[in-house]
Amino acid sequence: MEHIEFEAAPENIEERIDVFLAGEMEGFSRSYIQKLLKQGNVLVNQKPAKANYRLDEGDQIHVEVPEAVAPEIVPEDIAIDILYEDEDLLVVNKPKGMVVHPAAGHYSGTLVNALLYHCKDGLSGINGVMRPGIVHRIDMDTTGSLLVCKNDFAHQAIAAQLKEHSITRRYRAIVHGVIEADAGSVCAPIGRHPTDRKKMAVNEKNGKEAVTHYRVIQRFEKYTYIECSLETGRTHQIRVHMSHIHHPLLGDTVYGQSKCPFKLQGQTLHAMVLGFVHPRTGGYMEFTAPLPEYFEQLLKKI
Repeated sequence: MEHIEFEAAPENIEERIDVFLAGEMEGFSRSYIQKLLKQGNVLVNQKPAKANYRLDEGDQIHVEVPEAVAPEIVPEDIAIDILYEDEDLLVVNKPKGMVVHPAAGHYSGTLVNALLYHCKDGLSGINGVMRPGIVHRIDMDTTGSLLVCKNDFAHQAIAAQLKEHSITRRYRAIVHGVIEADAGSVCAPIGRHPTDRKKMAVNEKNGKEAVTHYRVIQRFEKYTYIECSLETGRTHQIRVHMSHIHHPLLGDTVYGQSKCPFKLQGQTLHAMVLGFVHPRTGGYMEFTAPLPEYFEQLLKKI
């Protein structure tokens, strides 16, 4: 049984508890949260709460999540592009279309399946059997550098750096429209979309701090090639922020145009540079994942 604690902030006053928890508990649907509420697994100020309960400032929320009966995640002999590897960690260059870890609808062909084959039992266990070694992730259709931890020592050290926002993460992206400024920043909180719980959105009421810095690399007639640096690491952060300033990512049919003028599989977003302090040596390391071929070809087309 997993126990999760929350405290309602002033901005949560009068918000339904099922809506609040759906926004806070990533990976759990609103219907599943409503099921937990119905079963009495959610307590507010030590008393069972109903789904329509509206929060008050300072409410103490306790959620009990029963252990999931997870399907067996099996090792699969899938090729991995490894940029670096030692006894504590790996840096891999994730291809487009590969899901990072198993979840509903994706229990095979994921990076975790490939890692289990490559590393055998040598992956950190902090994030459970479904996410061994995974300390951060990128979207299925985002390519590029991803850090994997082989043991709990490395996992805890890298997680601390992520929490402190000290890890270097620079992405390359192509966005719609011509950005006039050579550089800029988007500082807008990100939370669950108020009506579509599968999406994120700039949410001034319930969002968490999110900061994205960008600079223009090259301008085209209808598009702009940019580099984005993450100061925070919210879900879909670059995609949401660039859409927020009216320059959605090319190929992003979720946060941008519903139809793409090119034959693309999802957004043009590549995690190019990843830098961190090695947990064991204390030395700074930085790795660059080369642009994928589709991205290079697209730059020539536009």
